[in-house]
Amino acid sequence: MTHRVFRRKPQFPIARFIAWRHLMSGHNRRFISFITVIATIGIMLGVASLIITLSILDGFERTIKENVVSFTAHMQLFAFQNQVLPEYEATRRAVMERNPEVVEMAPYLSREGMIRSKTDIDGVVIKGVDPQNDISAAKRRLVEGIYDLEEPERGLQKVILGRRLADKLEAVVGGRVVVYALGGPALSLAQARVMQLEVAAIYETGMADYDGSVVYVNLTTAQRLFQVGRMVSGFDILVSDQGALEGLARRIPEQLGYPYYARTMYQMYRNLFTWIDLQQKPIPIILGLIIIVATVNIIGTVLMMVMEKAREIGALRTLGMKKAALLRIFLTQALLIGAIGTLAGNVLAFVVCWLELKYRFFALPSGIYFMTHVPIELSVLNFLVVSILAVAMTLLAAYLPARFASKLDPVALIRFR
Repeated sequence: MTHRVFRRKPQFPIARFIAWRHLMSGHNRRFISFITVIATIGIMLGVASLIITLSILDGFERTIKENVVSFTAHMQLFAFQNQVLPEYEATRRAVMERNPEVVEMAPYLSREGMIRSKTDIDGVVIKGVDPQNDISAAKRRLVEGIYDLEEPERGLQKVILGRRLADKLEAVVGGRVVVYALGGPALSLAQARVMQLEVAAIYETGMADYDGSVVYVNLTTAQRLFQVGRMVSGFDILVSDQGALEGLARRIPEQLGYPYYARTMYQMYRNLFTWIDLQQKPIPIILGLIIIVATVNIIGTVLMMVMEKAREIGALRTLGMKKAALLRIFLTQALLIGAIGTLAGNVLAFVVCWLELKYRFFALPSGIYFMTHVPIELSVLNFLVVSILAVAMTLLAAYLPARFASKLDPVALIRFR
C-alpha cells in the first residue's frame, strides 16, 4: 500500500495579506480610508516638493557655473594694473607645457569703449579673441547669424553683439555699427580711434549684464583699434580638474613672475557662489519639516487603524498570532503607504520638471538671476536619496504605534468598542 505525500503550497505572507486587506477594504471603513489617502498624499507632496527643490538648486548652480565659465573660463591670467602683455604665444606655450591640468588657454584683448548705431549709443566692453582659439560665450550661444570673426580680405571687420545690446541699438545681423575706443598702452586721448564694423551674429546667455555690455571682435582687429601692437590683456584658461584651480592660480604667476596675476572664477564671482551656498543651506530645514509632516501623518494613520481594528487584532492574538507578526502587519501597512506615496511623488516631480524644461512656464528677470527661466537639473541621485529617506522615515514613524498595538491585551481588545 502506497501513501501519497501532499505538500502544502506556499501561502501568501499572512502579514502582507492582512495589511493589504486593511488598506483596501472599504466596508464601514470610510474614515480609515480617508486618513490613508491623506497620509499618502502628504508623502507624495513632500517627496515631490523636495525633489523639485533639489532639482532647481542643482539647475541654478549648473547654469550659473556654465555662464560664468563661458565668459571668464575657469581662471583668468592677466597683469597688475591692467598692463598689456607682450609675446603671448611664448607665454601660452610655457604655461601649457609646465601645467598639464591646463587644457585650453586663449589670449584676449579687452577694453572699455562705446558703440553707436543709427538709433542709439551705449558703453561696452570690447573683447578681441582669436577665432581659432576662442572659448568664449559668443561661440556657443549664438541665436542669430553665424560665428565669423575671421579677418575678411576686403570689406568691414566683424563684430558679435549680445541680444540685449542688439535690441537696444536696434542692430541686426548684416547691419553696421561704429565703435569708439582710446588707443595706446596708456589709454591716451590723443590716440582715440573710430572703427565701423559689420554685425556677424547675436548671442544670448541669459545673463543680462553680459548680453548688454560685451561685444566680440577679432583679436587683430582689437589690437589695431586699441593700438597696442601684438599685445594682449590676458588669457582665458580652462582646466581638466576644477579642484586644482586654487593651486594653479598660485603656481602659474610664480612660474611667470611679475606682472602676471591669476584669479579663479570663484574669486571673481564670489558673491554669486556665496548666493548658491546660501540657497542650499535651508535644505536641512525643508527636509526636517517634510519629515515631521510625514511622521505625524503616518503615526496618526497607524493609531487610527489600531483603534478601528481593535477587535480584529484581539481575535488574531487569541487565535495565536505572535506579537512580532502583528507588528509586521502594521509596519507593512506603513510601508505600502510610504511606497505608494513615494512613487507618486517621484512621478509628480518628474512631470513638473519635464514640463518646465520643455515649455518654460516660469520666467526670471535676467538682470537679477543671471538667467531667463527657472533652471532644472534632473538627477537620478536626488530621486533615489529622497525616495529611500521617505520610505525609511515612514517605517520609523510607524514603529511606535505598531509596537503599541502588538502589546495590547487581547481580551481588552475584543471587548473594545
